[in-house]
Amino acid sequence: MIQAKKTDLRREAGQRTRDGLQTAALELLAQRGQEGVTLREITDRAGANVAAVSYHFGSLKALCDSAIEHALERYLDAQIQELDPLGSTSTLQELAAAFARPMVRALAAGGQDLAVMRTVARVGIDPPEGWERLNGKFDQSRREALRVLTANLPGVDEQELIFRTRCAAGLLNWLALAPIGTELAAMSAEQIERQLVPVVAGAFRGDTAVGC
Repeated sequence: MIQAKKTDLRREAGQRTRDGLQTAALELLAQRGQEGVTLREITDRAGANVAAVSYHFGSLKALCDSAIEHALERYLDAQIQELDPLGSTSTLQELAAAFARPMVRALAAGGQDLAVMRTVARVGIDPPEGWERLNGKFDQSRREALRVLTANLPGVDEQELIFRTRCAAGLLNWLALAPIGTELAAMSAEQIERQLVPVVAGAFRGDTAVGC
């Protein structure tokens, strides 16, 4: 039993070190981009040693990829949580609000939160190898949106609805990367949502699909 407890404590300590390295890497990536981060800066910020990076991740690049992947996973989890309560009677406006809400929160927070979303959006354009494990969460988010879309747009086939969902997601990523994202940070979440939801709902209806 004592040996098992020691093993558990070592496992917990290892997980704390791993989490601390990911957090430090993501913070520095958000500030400087992938070309401006060094291994020493990450380990100093995390209070870890270089050997810990090799042990948990194998390389600086693998650590950075893992940190960004983890941030994207948290974003998808937040989006799924917002979409889950919706049903066939929900409106496109309600769908758009739920779909956009995690990004709205990041835009309203500005600073580090927005910088992290910019990093995730930028890398998400050309995801690193190994991100396939998130396909299930992308699919789940899409399925949640399709439940509402098929009820509101019965004359539109599923592939077209999937395309519109991807357009809506791309629009949100663009907001994180474009200068307008910084401008929106001066507004409250309620103000951002009031302006953004009709645009996202338009993408779902097909009003802006040509421009995506």
